[in-house]
Amino acid sequence: MSDATDGFPLAGATRKALPSMPTVPRASTARMIADALRASIVDGTLAPGAPLRQDALARHFSVSAIPVREALRQLESEGWAKVEVHKGATVAPLSASEAREIYEIRSALESLALGLAIPLHTPATLRAAEKLCRAAERELDPSLYVARNEAFHLSLYAPAARPQLTDMLETLHRRGERYLRLKLGVPSHKGDSDHEHTALFDAVARRDVAAAQSLVVAHLLGTGELLYRFLTERAEADAADTAAPYSRPPRARRTRTTPSGS
Repeated sequence: MSDATDGFPLAGATRKALPSMPTVPRASTARMIADALRASIVDGTLAPGAPLRQDALARHFSVSAIPVREALRQLESEGWAKVEVHKGATVAPLSASEAREIYEIRSALESLALGLAIPLHTPATLRAAEKLCRAAERELDPSLYVARNEAFHLSLYAPAARPQLTDMLETLHRRGERYLRLKLGVPSHKGDSDHEHTALFDAVARRDVAAAQSLVVAHLLGTGELLYRFLTERAEADAADTAAPYSRPPRARRTRTTPSGS
């Protein structure tokens, strides 16, 4: 295990260490810890499988164990951490199946939300959604793009005024954030998403429910399949690299020969 993933504090780490905890109101402490850990997972300081030990985290951030537990529960609910009884918390692995399933569920729920919301859109709500669509299209920073992407999608469904549906969608967006960031690593895929967002908004603006639902389902299922293939291929490549040293045939033993006539 590398220094960058061997618990906390990250003494001797070769990569960026975890950020320290600024002075914040007590109510915000757990959220700030969760944000700091999430950022360290995103930038690779904390790799999948890295331990997230409560006592070490509490020392690192100079807080009690209570906000650390709350932060880990939040990260677990968002899919960033995995907590097991008697084993503690670790950074959750990236899963091809989970990525695909998240987008499958989103496709069903967001299609439902569009059907409820489109008849209730007003010129003002459409202007707000278009503004968010353009902001996401112009955004190149992955962290900001993730937030703008979510804001655009949710703006399309806001007129439905379904708070429980909105809560479920927000949770799915958070759970899918790690996977969306993978997609953003390929510039052409962001361009494709931007075009799909524009087509989706145009269908909503025309109040074409069937077209909008078809577009959002294709958009989300396509993203899920893309991520599934990417993660599956990466896992296969990693497995092949791990197995390679053991699959090579042993080298033939060299025998030293003596020149004739000596």
